[in-house]
Amino acid sequence: MLYRLRQRLSNESGFTLIELLVVILIIGILAAIAIPSFLNQKGKANDASAKELARTAQTTAETIATDNGGTYANVSAAELNKVEKSIPTKEENNNAWISAASGSAEEYSVTATAPSTKDTFTITNKKGVVSRSCSGTGGGCNSSTW
Repeated sequence: MLYRLRQRLSNESGFTLIELLVVILIIGILAAIAIPSFLNQKGKANDASAKELARTAQTTAETIATDNGGTYANVSAAELNKVEKSIPTKEENNNAWISAASGSAEEYSVTATAPSTKDTFTITNKKGVVSRSCSGTGGGCNSSTW
């Protein structure tokens, strides 16, 4: 019985060096494909966060106008943050922030910036006509609009 066990153990061999190198090569190729794709997705997520923040700022600007008799003159980054505390007005903690906001009697503009790509997403309301634009090269801004 002990003889058979020893014989069986001596007959079992491990992987050859070539087999191990082929497996490492395959893992390396898969990693080379997956890592850039992952980094691109992170940029798209940061851009989506900035888009969401711009949309929140748009709603807040409309709230400011409602509170001020329909005028957008008080719209500014500081006022947006004052009305809606969740709107950041400076770059911190790798989060999107409102980099510009302005208003006049009948129009306003809010701009959010994505943290890693530095892409900017702007919503403008000119006399009731809302438009969206973006600038940058990140995953969420491909054609100057969103």
